[in-house]
Amino acid sequence: MGLLILVTGLVLFLGMHAVRIPDEQRRAGMIARWGKNKYRGIYTVLSITGLVLIVYGYGQARLDPIFVWSPPAATRHIAALLMLFSMILLAACYVPMNHIKARLQHPMTLAVKVWALAHLLSNGTLADILLFGSFLAWAVLLFKSARKRAIPMSFSGDGPTKVGTMMTVVVGVLAWLVFAAWLHVQLIGVSPFSR
Repeated sequence: MGLLILVTGLVLFLGMHAVRIPDEQRRAGMIARWGKNKYRGIYTVLSITGLVLIVYGYGQARLDPIFVWSPPAATRHIAALLMLFSMILLAACYVPMNHIKARLQHPMTLAVKVWALAHLLSNGTLADILLFGSFLAWAVLLFKSARKRAIPMSFSGDGPTKVGTMMTVVVGVLAWLVFAAWLHVQLIGVSPFSR
């Protein structure tokens, strides 16, 4: 039952976030038909519902796991390193004037790709494969689509700075340390370094 709930949540959440992947005009057409507020309302409700179902379904599936493979211990260390890069990419979305965002254009999507890959490598249940595999496939398709319609970023002043880039790395490393050492256990119930 947990797997069915998880899959339903993934379809709702990723489906709503994939509307513009095949065709940018699809999203524009939906907004034109329904109006911006109605579209946003439907988008928000379905996304939140999907996310709740993902969290609940994954939690239920973990209670009675179906093991597909047993990851070697080394994959935990590889995942931890990948998560460091994912956190830096995530920080690049929010720290202003950094070269990482200027160069990669879509650091959030790349952060999701790295996060999903890291967790696919270090987890071997069917629920893990469904969850992280779905997010990885979605992020790959979204990144490819976003690159096709990419509009060069504009910066005020001189553009990205070394200070902005260094702050991005510092924020990313600190976030990784807090999450790996404490928050992952609090939110997920698993310590990345003690399994």
